[in-house]
Amino acid sequence: MKFFIITVDEQHEEPVRDKIIGMKQILKIATRKSPLALWQAEFVKSELLLLHPNLEIELIKMTTQGDQILNSPLSKVGGKGLFIRELEVGMLEGRADIAVHSMKDLPYAMPKEFELGVVMARENPFDAFVSNHYNHLTDLPQGARVGSCSRRRVVQIKAIRPDLEILDLRGNVNTRLRKLDDGEYDAIILACAGLIRLGFESRIKHPLDGDTSLPAVGQGALGIEIRKGDIEIKELIQGLIDQDTMTAVLAERAMNATLEGGCSVPIAGYATIDGEVLTLKGLVGNVSSGEIITEECVGSVSEPEALGQLVANNLIAKGAKTLLLEE
Repeated sequence: MKFFIITVDEQHEEPVRDKIIGMKQILKIATRKSPLALWQAEFVKSELLLLHPNLEIELIKMTTQGDQILNSPLSKVGGKGLFIRELEVGMLEGRADIAVHSMKDLPYAMPKEFELGVVMARENPFDAFVSNHYNHLTDLPQGARVGSCSRRRVVQIKAIRPDLEILDLRGNVNTRLRKLDDGEYDAIILACAGLIRLGFESRIKHPLDGDTSLPAVGQGALGIEIRKGDIEIKELIQGLIDQDTMTAVLAERAMNATLEGGCSVPIAGYATIDGEVLTLKGLVGNVSSGEIITEECVGSVSEPEALGQLVANNLIAKGAKTLLLEE
């Protein structure tokens, strides 16, 4: 099997197609330029090289709208899909073969030209309480300033500590930590997975369990997006699949799809597996009213999408659609 190399210079000249270097396989990975995105792409590269030592892999680094718009909350400027579109365009134009995403950032409604090829093993899926002066959410003084850009986190934190001042927090992981260190916040809430992957695990003062802050759909898992019907690429990356994680994430995403919830509304979902039993807990909230609805169901690992739909429909029966429409 051969892959075509596509060369793009720093001035973004038109790609040059059909150039093959010797007999080596060549794969192009589209990635954002943030430290976490680059870590994820490099990790996928290293895992692929373990499976295919003769594969030549190149990272195609791109800047997305989401990286450029830093002065507004994501929920007001288009959601996390802003981090995806340029990578997909690069794949359609042939400048890249695959794109690596944090599954929590990948919208449930993917364009018809693409499909989810792989979900890899999950890192810690929970949220992290990060502070330089306090060890736990409950230790924060009245009115403390907490940074978070996630409405899902905001509604759950406010349910426990309504007295806190929740301030918007944008930027990559390094930027957010720097803002905390500069005294702009008393604490910030980030994903454990990103901190661990970038070597900042020591900054986690306390992981927030699912009863305190249920994770985002797909949180902690990496996914690989491919062009739909690209059989060669799909076969090449199949060895990266972690079946348990993929099953859990498919259930979570089916719930989100049935709720028709984007990445920037207060929806949470986390699935676990015990033998052949799949358990999914879902949550829908409303930041303005503070109302939260939860639902938990069990099903079979062989039917993750059915379980996701069941949890979503039960949430809808409890009023979830109304909460989301009011957001």
